[in-house]
Amino acid sequence: MPDRSFLTWPFFEDRHRAHAERLETWCAQNLPVDHHDVDAACKSLVVKLGEAGFLNPSAIDPANPAPLDVRTLCITRETLARHDGLADFAFAMQGLGTGAISLFGTPEQHKWLDKTRAGKALSAFALSEPRSGSDVANMEMTAARDGDHYVLSGEKTWISNGGIADVYVVFARTGEAPGAKGISAFVVPADTPGLSVAERLEVIAPHPLARLAFDDVRVPASALIGKPGEGFRIAMSVLDVFRSTVGAAALGFARRALDETTARAGSRQLFGAPLFDLQMVQGHIADMALDVDAAALLVYRAAWTKDSGAPRVTREAAMAKLFATDKAQEVIDKAVQIHGGDGVKKGHIVESLYREIRALRIYEGASDVQKIVIARQVMGA
Repeated sequence: MPDRSFLTWPFFEDRHRAHAERLETWCAQNLPVDHHDVDAACKSLVVKLGEAGFLNPSAIDPANPAPLDVRTLCITRETLARHDGLADFAFAMQGLGTGAISLFGTPEQHKWLDKTRAGKALSAFALSEPRSGSDVANMEMTAARDGDHYVLSGEKTWISNGGIADVYVVFARTGEAPGAKGISAFVVPADTPGLSVAERLEVIAPHPLARLAFDDVRVPASALIGKPGEGFRIAMSVLDVFRSTVGAAALGFARRALDETTARAGSRQLFGAPLFDLQMVQGHIADMALDVDAAALLVYRAAWTKDSGAPRVTREAAMAKLFATDKAQEVIDKAVQIHGGDGVKKGHIVESLYREIRALRIYEGASDVQKIVIARQVMGA
């Protein structure tokens, strides 16, 4: 059984503990799912999570708006990731994809949230471009005003849920000022004429990803989220909320790796004794446990700080994501090593964790970028 003692930490309230228990029970009954058809699996997961009510925290309730509960988001991602990486992905994209609408959307745009929270629509966050990943201000895609419409032209790539989403939040250059101050955000339904999937992208841990083409895609001016030129601020505000949850997903992967390793060390015989009797193995397990607890403290510190009313948690979220994802990579690598040949056998849980964790050190701000963010925060730059 995984260590659940962290739920007694003062970061959490009874409602968080009750949510964790309900979700744990649901996961035990429904996960993992078959990953052979990732598109179908993701769609099915969104439906099931929505029907069970577990997508409700992913976006605000338009009928009763309240700030997003980042601790609940993190608990959900950690728990889902521990059971099934694809389930974590499905949940995460419902939140990230609609984050801009939750934080800055109009009542008309909020109608999408009723659908995504119920599992009746999939969402996506379309920010990255072929020549603009970490350097968002270098964005090339344009949105030209044409009367009561905007016309979007360009490409987006590495878009999670690309090709299966029902709605995209798309960032494009509207030109109010150079660089970051000339970007705006738009709600774009997937069936809008001119929007197409240019390429499906395959990665080491199968997830639905795509490169999208926007060929004079016309959207009404009412599709604009916030004001013209606020897109960069909107994107950073969304990442400020959801970056901590990436650390939580990494924490879930790391906890599962630690659980699998302790089970292996206790049952595997080597030289006539349990593998755990080797002091070197004990040392690895101690390091793994230390990294897991330290990551949890940083993740839930960031989530608690945001939930306590901090307008921004740029430093805390960057630290949580950087440490949790990097350390999860190390924890999982130790798990593979202790499992020996089984650790690299296709289909084994630690082999799948090894593939799942790597992307988390890249998306929503690569590890090296997080170091720049933290350093600038420390210096007050």
